[in-house]
Amino acid sequence: METEKAIPTGYMTVGEVAQKMGVTVRTLQYYDREGLLTPSAISEGGRRLYTDRDLIQLHQILSLKHLGFSLGDIKNRLIPLDTPEAVAKVLDEQATALREKLEDLTEALRELTALRTEVMQMKTVDFKKYADIIVNLQMKNDFYWLIKHFDEPMLDHIRSQFDQRSGTDFLQTFLTLQDRAIALGRSGVAPDSAEGTAFAQAYWDMILTFTGGDLSMLPQLVELGQAEGMDPQWRETQTQANAFIGPALDAYFSQNGIAPFPEEGEP
Repeated sequence: METEKAIPTGYMTVGEVAQKMGVTVRTLQYYDREGLLTPSAISEGGRRLYTDRDLIQLHQILSLKHLGFSLGDIKNRLIPLDTPEAVAKVLDEQATALREKLEDLTEALRELTALRTEVMQMKTVDFKKYADIIVNLQMKNDFYWLIKHFDEPMLDHIRSQFDQRSGTDFLQTFLTLQDRAIALGRSGVAPDSAEGTAFAQAYWDMILTFTGGDLSMLPQLVELGQAEGMDPQWRETQTQANAFIGPALDAYFSQNGIAPFPEEGEP
């Protein structure tokens, strides 16, 4: 009873703070030793005494710790909470950190959900493909689902031919040319015109970049474009683009004496 009388009004003991904030007394003692949360006062009997202001600072510490900050980072982020502006600044920083954490978690959930869908559609366990899908999801490649249609030799070729940056650049080139083909077709540009030929040359160069000049891969690429189970929107876009790409390439090959597909019987 005498000990309690020695505690001034407005102060709390370490046990009271621990109970109120859902932490252990040992944690509060550790924060004191590390200079993270020093009690506002010490009682005559040597007990740590805390105020409501200390609770706010403890809440700040616990919030930052929950967000994954190390105790060293937290110590560097703590600032005096003497004004409304200072408190608001800390809360703004916590809100920003929380938003970033939420964005990361949301993206991770999106990737896991997408991978699960692909796993179920593939029907077989293939961790190399799973890894490729995850990499493409992280690249923000909306066509990650195409991977399940590639066989292992094709995937090995892609892995050896492209890294993350060159793969992203190639995909952007492909999408740009695809949109260009649709636009040229809608504008009524003749596939064998100068504009059509220029497009066909750019498209053929893109194919050579993808294959590394190995034209034996072309039949497989054609089959891939016709594979079952393709996304309907993807298939529709490809149909629109190919309506111009096919004739433009044919005209380009004819004009330049290029035979991309070997005649039957040729090696």
